[in-house]
Amino acid sequence: MLEKTFDAATVEPRIYETWESAGAFKAGAGAVEGAKPFTIVIPPPNVTGSLHMGHALNNTLQDILIRLMRMRGRDVLWQPGLDHAGIATQMVVERQLMERQLPGRRDIGRSAFIETVWTWKAESGGTIVNQLKRLGASCDWSRERFTMDEGLSKAVLKVFVQLYRDGLIYKDKRLVNWDPKLLTAISDLEVVQTEVKGNLWHFRYPLADGATYSAPIAWDDEGHPTEYETRDYIVVATTRPETMLGDTAVAVHPDDERYKELVAAGAKVVLPIVGRRIPIVADTYSDPTKGTGAVKITPAHDFNDFEVGNRHNLPKISIMDVEARITLKDNEDFLDGLEPTDAQRGLWDQLEGLDRFEARKLIVRIFEESGLLDTIEPHPHMVPHGDRGGVPIEPFLTDQWYVNAEALARPAIAAVREGRTSFVPKNWEKTYFDWMENIQPWCISRQLWWGHQIPAWYGPDGSVFVAESEEEAVGDALAHYVLNGTIAEEEAAAMASDADKRAGFITRDEDVLDTWFSSALWPFSTLGWPDETAELKHYYQTDVLITGFDIIFFWVARMMMMGLHFMKDEHGSSIEPFHTVYIHALVRDEKGAKMSKSKGNVIDPLNLIEEYGADALRFTLAAMAAQGRDIKLATSRVAGYRNFGTKLWNAVRFSQMNGCERVAAFEPSLVSETINRWIIADLARATSAVSEALDSYRFNDAAMAAYTFVWNGFCDWYLELAKPILSGDDEAAKVETQATTAWVIDKILKVLHPFMPFITEELWAETGKAGPAREGMLALARWPEHAVTTSQAADEINWLINLITEIRSVRAEMNVTPATLVPLVMVGASETTKAWLATHEAAIKRLARVSDVSTSEAAPGQSAQIVIGEATACLPLAGVVDLAAENARLSKELNKLDDEIGRIDKKLSNEAFVARAPEDVVEAERDKRDGYAERRVKVAEALARLAAE
Repeated sequence: MLEKTFDAATVEPRIYETWESAGAFKAGAGAVEGAKPFTIVIPPPNVTGSLHMGHALNNTLQDILIRLMRMRGRDVLWQPGLDHAGIATQMVVERQLMERQLPGRRDIGRSAFIETVWTWKAESGGTIVNQLKRLGASCDWSRERFTMDEGLSKAVLKVFVQLYRDGLIYKDKRLVNWDPKLLTAISDLEVVQTEVKGNLWHFRYPLADGATYSAPIAWDDEGHPTEYETRDYIVVATTRPETMLGDTAVAVHPDDERYKELVAAGAKVVLPIVGRRIPIVADTYSDPTKGTGAVKITPAHDFNDFEVGNRHNLPKISIMDVEARITLKDNEDFLDGLEPTDAQRGLWDQLEGLDRFEARKLIVRIFEESGLLDTIEPHPHMVPHGDRGGVPIEPFLTDQWYVNAEALARPAIAAVREGRTSFVPKNWEKTYFDWMENIQPWCISRQLWWGHQIPAWYGPDGSVFVAESEEEAVGDALAHYVLNGTIAEEEAAAMASDADKRAGFITRDEDVLDTWFSSALWPFSTLGWPDETAELKHYYQTDVLITGFDIIFFWVARMMMMGLHFMKDEHGSSIEPFHTVYIHALVRDEKGAKMSKSKGNVIDPLNLIEEYGADALRFTLAAMAAQGRDIKLATSRVAGYRNFGTKLWNAVRFSQMNGCERVAAFEPSLVSETINRWIIADLARATSAVSEALDSYRFNDAAMAAYTFVWNGFCDWYLELAKPILSGDDEAAKVETQATTAWVIDKILKVLHPFMPFITEELWAETGKAGPAREGMLALARWPEHAVTTSQAADEINWLINLITEIRSVRAEMNVTPATLVPLVMVGASETTKAWLATHEAAIKRLARVSDVSTSEAAPGQSAQIVIGEATACLPLAGVVDLAAENARLSKELNKLDDEIGRIDKKLSNEAFVARAPEDVVEAERDKRDGYAERRVKVAEALARLAAE
């Protein structure tokens, strides 16, 4: 007999250990002979990470599919692993060294620091793996990979070298997101846009050579200029005054009448403080409707300006060092072409070495003292910050390694356009195309120590040699220098055979690769590539990738590019890494706000697991995972689905108490009792609905189909209707119902297992103690597949349920107390309905709180009426409720609901409100309106019944 309650905290870890000990999650476990493979690669969490709600959703959805396919007998592999997380891990270890008052990274040197990181990884890294196990993730942990392990490092070297030799990797000087605190380039994903209360400074740049133009100073109501003044300067506005030191042009729109003469004449301005003569160029980047229509162009310190600079062949002058300090003194690009005065040199000396924000203050003061500060206006705006370093990032011109992403993107675009890889929901394909069709070179180098060191070596003259090993690079270098006559063949031979002689001959690039470079190879590197392993041949292509929308660019697109370039079939055709990409939404708080530590609304999945159990959290996430709709997670929802688990537990316990044991070779098609035939048919319908929904990635529909059947169909209706049989004297009916109940429970456990694996596995084991022996654990049992059929039994019981449900609804609407029994009169009933009434009269009386059941050709007076099939169910209410008072109450409620709906409609029709109000506030209003509208339907129906009196 089951315990009274399910103790998730105790049982779930024990169950997981049992699965692992039995090898239930290993690749191919439970597969039928000749089964088709089904593969998912886990989005590798950071080695520094801990489980957050996004992980919980992502991995729950993957696990549901994995468990489903394993139960279907497919040859399943869920490939797990961890990402080395370059910046995050380096920061964690550096912080640990500081906290322990040990020498820092630069004090101990690169080799010792890398060794320290590996030690940290062995001791503390991968905490999230155990947390995923607590969630129930059924990965093949025996195959766990790490993006820095030996095999994946081999793959990274192979890919880098091959792309370089294919001309798809190169080194270039371009702008990057630079973190002045961490001293490295970072990706767009590591940049957080933060609103700051800044200023917009308007500076006057004097026109060179005595040039002037007519500037409008007054406008009419329609915005046309009415007054002009002659100016010998142009006003530009900037939020970053310090960058003006690197300005190389002022841009105006080609159609801006104010500046056409200046552009045509090739006019220039003299850059204050610097003295450089820079051109006024016509470019559509300038917006004539904003400010003065003139913008300063600093190609080395702004991404948009960089593109303008390329279009007009402008110099790119960087005026900051890696720590974002002003550097002018020995800056050849800055000094080129200048003949500074002593006053200018004095200003440069004041600026030299200043932090960018200190330099900003000084530059503004210099402009003000020079009479060149036009105005200052408050200007809240978004400033990009590094998510790790926490300081504003600086667009920085530097030499970095790049991938020609445009070339690699072309086949990846075609793969989606031609349907070989599909996105679910499909609307995410537009996001994919928008980015891929406008893709920029991918910066893959990082100025870190932890990561895959770039396999490039530099010779004495700066020549670069890219190879998979230093030995190969030395050979290439020697051959190169022998060929150009720098080294004699005899000297080269001696160096090749003597490590001491070639020491220091070439030096390796100190940078490491962007973390996304190694994770782009994840679907095939984890299976053993570049070696031709059996796993690679069998499990690649993978099936579905489940991930969040925020890394479509950073991971999904790059896996597509790399997979198509390196993975080929026997005919040489490219193979996509997966055929489906399922994009799940965000998990928000219950009000729809994005979770953040600063808001204090973060929900920790581990806390929910501790309080409610993993099954409850998993089912909640699945039930709310509607395609394209963010999840508004409330703790109460998790508590509610824990109650669902309790409901199932109690139902199984009830069945045990009533002798419902499994029967060998039970044949559902041979049952004769109406409710048994009905529940078997309803089970087939529910199972089919769950299967169909999961096959189309409608996780919420699958969860709710299972929930509705188990809670409503089985627990609330079947067991209630079966109680008289189980306690009755008809032994044949009793035995059949006991066997049917046990059989249905087995199928319920299978259908619920992908969603709620722990409680179902425990119930499977407990119910297996009686009756025929189980063949194995539930995780490896076969998924139920039943043909959906219609039957008179299903029609009959569904009619009964509908009748009782509607009567209960009317009683609630009319405020009829549970203790009050009312008669039921069926008007216009067919012979079939009359027969069903007679058969189920006792159940109707008991469950609908009806005093007696009769039929008639005319409706009794003052009765609430319900259409049930061809008949009308009438509940005489005279003397039971005050109909006039009830009418008044319902009318008042209807009017109130109309007022509330009208108020919200007015608010939502206000474009300003929808545009300016926080997203969660707007969504909350929509939700309230839906609730009011749903209630209004019920109240209107109740009023309509009273009006029929």
